[in-house]
Amino acid sequence: MRKGADRSGAIYRALRHAIIEQALEPGAKLPEDAIGERFGASRTIVRHVLGQLAAEGLVETRRNHGAKVATPSWDEARDLFDVRQGLEGLVMARLAGRLEPGQIRRLNAHVDEEERARGHDEPLSIRLATEFHMLLAEMTGSPVLTRYISENASRCGLTLALYSRPHSSECAVSEHRSIITALAKGDAARATALMNEHLEAVAGRALIVPRPARERDFKSILGRYADSVGRNGGKAKR
Repeated sequence: MRKGADRSGAIYRALRHAIIEQALEPGAKLPEDAIGERFGASRTIVRHVLGQLAAEGLVETRRNHGAKVATPSWDEARDLFDVRQGLEGLVMARLAGRLEPGQIRRLNAHVDEEERARGHDEPLSIRLATEFHMLLAEMTGSPVLTRYISENASRCGLTLALYSRPHSSECAVSEHRSIITALAKGDAARATALMNEHLEAVAGRALIVPRPARERDFKSILGRYADSVGRNGGKAKR
């Protein structure tokens, strides 16, 4: 039973990474048989994983139509960013002046990873930028904030895949460093203002005209993520 749960969790994380990194774009079909074949998993496990992703708003499922990566509307996109500002403002208020030295080091190490990925691995850069916000939420110790920000940030990523100009990793890195500095100094007002400016800059890069879909082979896309599951023995990193 434990082995099955580990396998399910690893496949969930792999597919989630593929969606956040925009390897699987909004609207992409997610056939159960192809996923099961690529990851060496039963349809029962695949359905469970797709159900988890659907609960987070990353996947849409329709009876007799299978699953596909969610496609948020433009109106929904603006609401997502408005909600996100409110949630992340709570995180700034809770963390300002309360971060431990080890947490500050961890945040800086994460941004160092973003710096290394910049210009070399765009999909990883996109995911790391999203996970920075999830890491801040985790540091509040609130499961509620962690869950809502994780889901909201991932959904925002889908809207950016549909409507935005290319991801600006240079902006993300510098803005993230400024936020860490303000939090370390205990300046909640400054940290909140910087976070709002950062999120507005991200939302401001959005375009109303959707990007044209790319022609890509589903199984080859999953190959990279299936290999990562195998290398980690069913315990892929988040």
